[in-house]
Amino acid sequence: MKTQYTAVLLGALALGLSAGAGASEHHTALALEHAASAAAHGQDGHAEQALKHAEEALKHAEAAEKDHADAHVHATTAVKHLKEAIEHAKKGHADVSANHAQEASAHLRQSIEQ
Repeated sequence: MKTQYTAVLLGALALGLSAGAGASEHHTALALEHAASAAAHGQDGHAEQALKHAEEALKHAEAAEKDHADAHVHATTAVKHLKEAIEHAKKGHADVSANHAQEASAHLRQSIEQ
C-alpha cells in the first residue's frame, strides 16, 4: 500500500515538473520518480521491483547528466566569446566584437535547447 501511494504521489510530482520542461528536466523528473519507487519497493521487501525501478532511474539520470553536460559546454563557450567581444569592443574592433557576440548568442541558444 505504501508503495502504491508513493508511486502515485511521485508520478504526479514528475508530471508537474515535466510539464513544459526541456528534455533534461523530463529525464530528471523521471529519474526521481523511479528512484523513489525503487526505494519504496526496497523498503517493502520487493527486490525485483526495486531493481526494475533502479535500472530505469539510472537510464534517465544518465540521460539528464549528458543533457546538462552538453548545455554546460555551450554556456562555457558563450562566456568565452562574450569576454572576447568585450575585449575587442574596448579596442574599438566593433566588427570582431560583433562576431564574438553572435557566436555567444548561438551557444546560449544551444545551451537552452539541451
